[in-house]
Amino acid sequence: MIKIAPSILSADFGKLAAEVAEIRAAGADYVHVDVMDGLFVPNISIGIPVVKSLRGETDMFLDVHLMIDRPHRYVGAFCDAGADLVCFHVEADEPQDLLAAIDEVKGRGKKVALAVKPRTPASVLLPYADKLDMALVMTVEPGFGGQSFMADQLPKIRGLRALLDQMNPGCDLEVDGGIDPNTAPLVVDAGANVLVAGSAVFGRADRSAAVEALRMASAVRPNYDV
Repeated sequence: MIKIAPSILSADFGKLAAEVAEIRAAGADYVHVDVMDGLFVPNISIGIPVVKSLRGETDMFLDVHLMIDRPHRYVGAFCDAGADLVCFHVEADEPQDLLAAIDEVKGRGKKVALAVKPRTPASVLLPYADKLDMALVMTVEPGFGGQSFMADQLPKIRGLRALLDQMNPGCDLEVDGGIDPNTAPLVVDAGANVLVAGSAVFGRADRSAAVEALRMASAVRPNYDV
């Protein structure tokens, strides 16, 4: 089943609770929360207080994506703030600290994911694959919304899905970056089942129509000429 996870990076932060209420009413499955520190990626967004505030305003699943340096220092705090899933980048920490962070998130009863940037091969996730609830492939360079989809990441998505099917079949595969009704069929065909969409949802006045367009597109035969 395809899950739609609108990214609040493209929302109006002046009325964030209302924006999240709109995507809930529109039938979105997750709220994707992009956390950036200005070090791991060249942008600064939001942090723990916003996650805590969101938790007080919605019962939606909070899919928190940490684009931060040495995430093991903060995963517990994001769990305590109300994240349902904490995702962090394999490139952002040492292997022993990634393992410790995974264990901490799981120990707090939350789901855990690891993400890879476009230039990072999916094979780096191999040592962690059996511990994950979800893996995330970035189809843009992380740091800013509104970028164009990188079609050269499709073989990576397909290869990672095959790897997960061998080691951890129940693991979700999320894709983030440039997802819209044109690109959604491509990533679903490659094996993704969680789609992060920013401007494709929050950039449209009718959020219900935007979410439905992504669901319908995910069910059609892909057009590889996109």
